[in-house]
Amino acid sequence: MKIDLYTQKGEKKGTLDVADAMFKTEVNEELMNIAVLRQLANARVATAHVKTRAEVRGGGKKPWRQKGTGRARFGSSRNPVWRSGGVAFGPRNDRNYSIDMPKKARRAALFSVLTQKATENEIFALEGFVSKEPKTKEFSAMMSKLPVTRSLLVVISDKDTVLEKSASNLPNVKTILVNYLNPHDLLKYEKVMFLEPALKKAEELFLK
Repeated sequence: MKIDLYTQKGEKKGTLDVADAMFKTEVNEELMNIAVLRQLANARVATAHVKTRAEVRGGGKKPWRQKGTGRARFGSSRNPVWRSGGVAFGPRNDRNYSIDMPKKARRAALFSVLTQKATENEIFALEGFVSKEPKTKEFSAMMSKLPVTRSLLVVISDKDTVLEKSASNLPNVKTILVNYLNPHDLLKYEKVMFLEPALKKAEELFLK
């Protein structure tokens, strides 16, 4: 599989050979869907929380005697059917939304997304980005010369403060380390730009 290689000036330099095992595999849409749902579920934090009848303050005294009043029997005014009582089946902050997925299935889902993006010519490589200091203007000017119309995911091999800060102020642009490459971000952004060293590192990480 080959993808286009561009320079920082926005000129097409040629093509790069990438691993068919990552960029030219069978596309499994079901696995892709499960992987995205898993990622969103695992990022979910249980913040909604209500009190049960045992946690609501008060309600220790029996409202009225058990028999002889003609009314229904109640042991506590904090019963869920009473106003200001506890909640029977409300949300709790100890709920676990995480979903498990085998490592092989996660890799297959990632490769499926990469293959789909590569087939649709939405993945390309950049030779490198060099700047003395973070400059959003420089990164924006480079983007205008690249085949990007809406949004861009930039995949880098190692932390690069200059590049990350140069891209951070641009809307619809995200920089991500290749270690954290995931189906959700790949599908969210229209184009994916790998810096050349990131492609080699991706093969080392994901094709062991």
